[in-house]
Amino acid sequence: MSDEQPFSLLIVDDDKSMRQSLLALMEAAGWQAEAVPRADRALDKLGEIHPDVILSDVRMPGMSGLDLLAQLDRDFAPPLVLISAHGDIPMAVEAMQAGAYSFVEKPYEPRRLLTILTHAAEQSRMKASNARLKERLFALSGLDRVLLGQTAAVAALREEVLDLAGLDGAVMVLGETGTGKELVARALHDLSTRSDRPFLAVNCAALHPDSFEAEMFGVAGGPEGRLQAASGGTLFLDEVSSCPPVVQAKLLRVIEDQQVYPVGSGVPVKVDLRIVSATNEDVDQAVADDRLRADLLFRLNTFVLLVPPLRQRRDDLSLLAGHFMGEYAQMHEMEVPALSHEDMAALLAHDWPGNVRELRNVCARRVMAARRGGGSMAAALAGDLGTEDVPDTLREAVAAFERELIGKAIKAHQGRMDAAAAALGIGRRTLNEKIVKLGLNKDALL
Repeated sequence: MSDEQPFSLLIVDDDKSMRQSLLALMEAAGWQAEAVPRADRALDKLGEIHPDVILSDVRMPGMSGLDLLAQLDRDFAPPLVLISAHGDIPMAVEAMQAGAYSFVEKPYEPRRLLTILTHAAEQSRMKASNARLKERLFALSGLDRVLLGQTAAVAALREEVLDLAGLDGAVMVLGETGTGKELVARALHDLSTRSDRPFLAVNCAALHPDSFEAEMFGVAGGPEGRLQAASGGTLFLDEVSSCPPVVQAKLLRVIEDQQVYPVGSGVPVKVDLRIVSATNEDVDQAVADDRLRADLLFRLNTFVLLVPPLRQRRDDLSLLAGHFMGEYAQMHEMEVPALSHEDMAALLAHDWPGNVRELRNVCARRVMAARRGGGSMAAALAGDLGTEDVPDTLREAVAAFERELIGKAIKAHQGRMDAAAAALGIGRRTLNEKIVKLGLNKDALL
């Protein structure tokens, strides 16, 4: 049996006594099991739950077990084991060729059936784990892009991220706006043993004391709070110096006690969260100004990571600019604009107050201008996109630009939203919000 959650099974059989017998067997074996009487009901059920294995009768009214097997998406559906009182060798061969994991005849031998289902569940868990690993590797490419560089400061930061990822101590990420602090936080999570649990990013500047407890701690008798849902994972406190004082006190109690009290309940609920925080401020000054509690800071800064500003890594400008322009050129299916001596002079002369995020946006404007047959880095730095095909208002222009850029990113990354967000230099949550706001249809883009 797995050391995580109990294995789960969906039983599909039109015989009520058989369903009850199988449910009793699985319960005794420590499994979680549900049963439905028809195959079409099973398809509906799979939209609600995600079992490790499906055990289905072959001959049933309406859709048969083989028909159900044919309806399943082999890339995403759990393995299916067929069971039938009418089994014979040709039927078993047909089922296996169609993609069934195994075939069992009724009356079944309980120990053999449990062995087959356990092996199928272990394979299912392994497949799901591999899929999560692939998703994490795509997400980590965002860190590679932000921390791409050959300067000593960036190389040291990469080493520190790798060293701290396996620890559970609190980490504070310090750096100016646009340096990539959230992507560093995500890398700490993705490379940790908590990577299969949620990464909960909280914008502390947007927290409201009146609604904080209900949102984060949940309400007695109602839905669980965000902290319970993220338990086992990482809590990322962004802009922590901007957190309201009342909320700071409540966060401190959660961090110290690792438990929350849902609103209306006097019974604590345990939570297990690794804390990563970030700020672009001088934390000592924030404490001196009474904007950040000293005791909260001491809980947050067990380890500190410094993300260098772009002006301190000018030797990486050519590498970063070429990389970002390559991404945007791929999105627009065009050649990468060449970096001239004048372009490099303009990049080196700029102070980069917006850091890597600003450079990414400049490269996007440079590629957009190249689509029209012109442009330069100096013009891109000045925000000049040209005058052709520009909407009448600034809001329309920004929306049109974002709509095209986001659409291209989603298409270029085959719908992998974490990878698209990383390529655009924004968080996954921000990308989802922009897709809704701009009225984009992800499915239509693929």
